[in-house]
Amino acid sequence: MDVRYAVHPEHGKTFDTSALRRHFLIDDLFIPGEICLTYSHVDRIIAGSAVPLNDSLSLEAGSELGVDFFFQRREAGIINIGGPGRVITEEQAYKLGPRDGLYLGAGTKEVRFESGSSDNPANFYINSAPAHRACPSRIITLKDAREVNLGSREESNERTIHQFVHPDVVESCQLVMGLTLLKEGSVWNTMPAHTHDRRMEVYLYFNMEESTRVFHFIGEPSETRHIIVKNKEAVIMPSWSIHSGAGTGRYAFIWGMVGENQTFTDMDHIAMEDLK
Repeated sequence: MDVRYAVHPEHGKTFDTSALRRHFLIDDLFIPGEICLTYSHVDRIIAGSAVPLNDSLSLEAGSELGVDFFFQRREAGIINIGGPGRVITEEQAYKLGPRDGLYLGAGTKEVRFESGSSDNPANFYINSAPAHRACPSRIITLKDAREVNLGSREESNERTIHQFVHPDVVESCQLVMGLTLLKEGSVWNTMPAHTHDRRMEVYLYFNMEESTRVFHFIGEPSETRHIIVKNKEAVIMPSWSIHSGAGTGRYAFIWGMVGENQTFTDMDHIAMEDLK
């Protein structure tokens, strides 16, 4: 498990490109036959992936968690961006097709990942947060998710937000998670920008061509920087940072938030003239 420590905004201002990428970019996801996890000390979120091939993969608690099993004091949202697969717990086997989601509540003792075919393996993306109470596990298909349409073609940011783990869809302790699909011709996400000091966020960018890149903007509104992101890479964003991006071509992204509340609209909007 890769461990990332929290960064103070004054420290973040001093980062060059390599430091920004080292602290905030997760670029080792979706390795065939492996589970890859990154533990961030920003609200103690874990972002990771599981790509099972012929054999199942078990999600274990490492020494970083100091518990008997992974979900002893945690919950998780899982969205599959690959081929069909299954997530198997001690109680149930959940079939997840492409872009299906699953919420697993605290107390789940056994979690294994399987693919329907090693030729087209499942790509399970995982966001996990500390949980002080148990909520029922539940599968969430793309049709089950709550849709929110935002943006416009004129502003190149027309998009549909699919809220998977959200109070209006499924009960969770603190995790909120979903998937955003941009309309044809739109390249911007989350612009005008905002922050939410009560919650941090992780973005996973996917559904991109090999040559496509997203310029992801990070930093305080008065001190913005950018990280260039490839397909199936994620960015950790502390609560003091904006989180916005523009792509050179088609892309989608999965967002996950943890922190003080689950209010999706709790945002501190940034005026365009205040961005620097």
